[in-house]
Amino acid sequence: MTAEKQTAAQATSTAADPVQGGSTTSEQPGRVGNTGRWPATAVFFLNGLTLSTYVVRLGSLKGKHHLSNGQLGLIGMAFALAALACMQGVGPLTARVGTRPVLRASLVVMPVLLALVGLVGGVIELVVVVTALGAVHGTTDAAMNAHAVVIERRLGHPMLNGCHAAWSVSAVVASLATAVLERAGISFATHLVAVAAALLAGGLLLGRLLVESGTRDRDRTSPPAQRRRGRRGGWSRQVVALGLTGTALMVCEGAALGWSAIFLHDSRGASLGLAATAVTAYTGAQAVGRVSGDRLTLRYGAPALFRTGGLVAACGLAMALLSPDPVASIGGFAVAGAGASVLIPLAYSAVGQAKANSPEAATLISRFTTFTYAGILLGPAAIGWAAEFAGLTWTLAALIPVLCAVALLSPLPSRPQH
Repeated sequence: MTAEKQTAAQATSTAADPVQGGSTTSEQPGRVGNTGRWPATAVFFLNGLTLSTYVVRLGSLKGKHHLSNGQLGLIGMAFALAALACMQGVGPLTARVGTRPVLRASLVVMPVLLALVGLVGGVIELVVVVTALGAVHGTTDAAMNAHAVVIERRLGHPMLNGCHAAWSVSAVVASLATAVLERAGISFATHLVAVAAALLAGGLLLGRLLVESGTRDRDRTSPPAQRRRGRRGGWSRQVVALGLTGTALMVCEGAALGWSAIFLHDSRGASLGLAATAVTAYTGAQAVGRVSGDRLTLRYGAPALFRTGGLVAACGLAMALLSPDPVASIGGFAVAGAGASVLIPLAYSAVGQAKANSPEAATLISRFTTFTYAGILLGPAAIGWAAEFAGLTWTLAALIPVLCAVALLSPLPSRPQH
């Protein structure tokens, strides 16, 4: 076959495959209109704003219902277990109906549940509502990542970093809004209802803009045996390896978010106010890194950027732990946040590439989300338990070789596998 015929054949194949880069519908990226990128990114922002608003008001929730630390912990566990359980069904569900219907429903239900968290008067009702919120949040988390991965493949260029940047920005917005509203004397219930109303309006608008990811249509055209495998499977060796990578990364991130301020206060003598800026430095640098992450991926490639980001994160953590000056330690946490910013988005993209043209893709994403969610939930607790025996400084130092190993040993595919 001549070079011209090969090029023509590739173009025909791409036009016929809505996942690999084209579509025969009006959603084709080359046409003017909605390519799906910004609606997919906005889902991350709305989901992150919902969860962040709930998290930053946990103190108010505890006071309103007179909960002990243990009771609040059990309610948090109910939220987490519900999220993890529902993540398992997202892959098969999106393979049947597509990601758009799932997201359109969850973006309406989540704000309602957030408002109910502020309105319910009894502890039993609170547990029911929080459990439901966890279930819908877990469903949304897995579905939005599956949706974004497919849109990324359709567009033919990286966008996962931008999506996760929107999540990081939502956390900053939620914390700042909470500080302003608390200073203004706005009640806990009024705050949650007002945010829920804004989220509901945003979800209804966004639902009209979401484009179908192609998961459902691809599933219908796959052989029956492959469809059944895609809906039931997802625990391949490759996704387990990438999942363990995601767990390790989220343990490290949970350590930085949950223990950096405590480390600075207890080990470096920083004031509580100064110590708290370590979290701000980490998350702020992470948001900045994710904004530029997609451009860096295009320029240098995912494997090289992943290795570099992991090593930079390890160096930043080492700087934070070795410096006797609290301000320099805060700078180290900022470097660690910048390096770690691209790691999880690149890992999600790699999982999506593992079965690019298979109905298993959505299931793989939901499985990987389970791994990462387990890491962020278990990481801070594991750090605390280890610190009881080895001390916090040595426990955090043990994460440096973990980051180096993840950076150097995790194989990220550079192109979709068929």
